[in-house]
Amino acid sequence: MNNTKDNRESLLFIAWAASVIAMFGSLYFSEIRQYEPCALCWYQRIAMYPFVIILGIAVITKDYRISLYSMILSGIGACISLYHYSIQKVSFLADHAASCGRVPCTGEYINWLGFITIPFLALIAFIIIFICSLLLWKKTKEVK
Repeated sequence: MNNTKDNRESLLFIAWAASVIAMFGSLYFSEIRQYEPCALCWYQRIAMYPFVIILGIAVITKDYRISLYSMILSGIGACISLYHYSIQKVSFLADHAASCGRVPCTGEYINWLGFITIPFLALIAFIIIFICSLLLWKKTKEVK
């Protein structure tokens, strides 16, 4: 029983840490590197930034019930990130993507190793949060 609690605390902390890293990463790109976010980047930020506070409070209070809500919100954020990444990397989708404002959503400020872009980094963070939340949700159901 004690091992389960420690594991749940670790999962919650990993999810929170991923959100903090993602938030500071996006702020680094926009505020220090001066990369202007496109509309889809803003939607991803809207989905990611609340995790820093919500999961941070859950880590402090050891409130594991947050897992259901963080699963849903991270799933939505992952869908937005996956779509954004797809319009950057799949030429068919890029040709049919709607214009999303002053900064095109198909633009790639970074392209590390030929596939790592900013939406890809956000997708990885959302997936980490989703998996941690899913495992936390399952473990919390087992404890009850």
